[in-house]
Amino acid sequence: MAKIGYARVSTADQNAQLQLDALGGAGCLKIYTDHASGTKADRPQWNACLNDLRAGDTLVVWRIDRLGRSLRDLVDIVTNLQTRGVGVQSLCNGLVDTTTAHGALVFGMFALMAEYEAALIRERTQAGLAAARARGRRGGRTPKMTPALINKAQRMYDSGQFVMAEIAASWSVTPMTIYRHIRTDQSQLPAAQ
Repeated sequence: MAKIGYARVSTADQNAQLQLDALGGAGCLKIYTDHASGTKADRPQWNACLNDLRAGDTLVVWRIDRLGRSLRDLVDIVTNLQTRGVGVQSLCNGLVDTTTAHGALVFGMFALMAEYEAALIRERTQAGLAAARARGRRGGRTPKMTPALINKAQRMYDSGQFVMAEIAASWSVTPMTIYRHIRTDQSQLPAAQ
């Protein structure tokens, strides 16, 4: 049951000494330090810290925002650690300390707020898409193959003078795009009268 510290500063020219002093004062046996943005997935010391943590240990951070930038990120990280039997303690505000009942309650409220925030974003996105559709707007990029180009591609294919790669190269698309849009099976063509 060890206290393991994690410190992070966003850039290499920022000083982590304040965090290191606080973590050392909190009794951390080992302290990992990253010099990277919280949004970066590549934090080698964070990965080493995660590998070192065992059930019964407590991860100590100077401030909870040292773990991640978004509330959803924090909730995911802390939930994952709790599942592994690792507590999380933030020194600055004292609100987040999953090793105590009060701290666990506060964290639970954070988790609910993250879920609420995600639901609001989902609702706003769906409402915006519905409003755009009602105005006749369609999502996504404009298709490369217009009906006129599909017709030309079909005629090129039917002529037998072009291979699929040449037809596709004519409009800077892949052969699969052409296959999706034209009839290649002669039995599908209407019977000549």
